[in-house]
Amino acid sequence: MRMVEEILLVEDSLGDADLAIQALRQENMVDNIAIARDGEEALDYLFCRGQFAERSFDHPPRLVLLDLKLPKTGGIEILRQIKQDPRTKTIAVVILTSSKEEQDLVDTYNLGANSYIQKQVDFEQFREIVKKLGRYWLVVNQSPVANGKCAKGAGQP
Repeated sequence: MRMVEEILLVEDSLGDADLAIQALRQENMVDNIAIARDGEEALDYLFCRGQFAERSFDHPPRLVLLDLKLPKTGGIEILRQIKQDPRTKTIAVVILTSSKEEQDLVDTYNLGANSYIQKQVDFEQFREIVKKLGRYWLVVNQSPVANGKCAKGAGQP
């Protein structure tokens, strides 16, 4: 089954981003993958501001794959803003990070992360994990975002 859904990949490592994109496209699960290379760009994309001011909250990504260690604004702050805003809180956020910090794990779940996955050093394992993530979140999981029913909130037209 071919899914044409949107993923926002927030990743500053070019190599990790390329591997993730290859894995998702190889499975024909997604055509439209937006990439943000730092935290500020991710927030602009999600909240339709700055260079993404023409975007609409009517078509949010179904899934955000979020690294934690990012330039400008860290992943934990991005997650906090996503889950605090009624317009974006239903978007699935999967933490995909190399962090082994127990506090990062605890903090992200406390903020509403849907999953926390530590990146594998082995490229093939990393690719396989991303494929499984995509399959689950885009094909198996039922999401209000998938049905165009993103939560309405203050400030949304």
